[in-house]
Amino acid sequence: MRRSEGNNIQAGSRTTVTDPTMLHSMVLFAAAMALLFAAAHDVAVRTVPNQVSLIVALSGLGLNAFDGQLLPALFRGGLVFAVAWYCWRRGWIGGGDVKLLTACVLLVPPASVPELMLSTATAGGLLAVCYLALARLLRGNVTSLSAGPGSAGSGQVGSVRRHNLLRRVWRAEQRRIHRRLSLPYSCAITAGVLLTLYVPLG
Repeated sequence: MRRSEGNNIQAGSRTTVTDPTMLHSMVLFAAAMALLFAAAHDVAVRTVPNQVSLIVALSGLGLNAFDGQLLPALFRGGLVFAVAWYCWRRGWIGGGDVKLLTACVLLVPPASVPELMLSTATAGGLLAVCYLALARLLRGNVTSLSAGPGSAGSGQVGSVRRHNLLRRVWRAEQRRIHRRLSLPYSCAITAGVLLTLYVPLG
């Protein structure tokens, strides 16, 4: 009797783990984490790792293939890539943004691509407004985060290192703002994807 109950419990757990809805959610969560990493990386050094775009694209292709939407997803992905490539040629966005945006089009359901583009454009506009405001606030006043105490105990080494990293990133960002360099547009792309997946308009 106990063995039978144990087998039933194990069978139920396997069914739960292999449930398509759960697997779908897990893949989307992993892709979302990769996008957040890409956004942070873009803010720090203004590059988007190709590995992130590859992970997102493969995740999207797998999900759309499972849902029977692979061909529509590929068509929309190719269309968006062509438009984004033109924008890259004109110098409006970076090459990493082109690859990331195309990968994100493959991640969302094909019917949600217009919503993704609208959300990304809106987030991009808000990002530009934020950077314009920062440029006004920092005009003629390049500052940096304080370096903190000159010495720290062994328990504070990790905190000091994180503080120093944030300080270097902030100083680099200030220089980019003063020079009016490119925006970290992957932040807008990430926001657009998360809004489309988790806060749909419909």
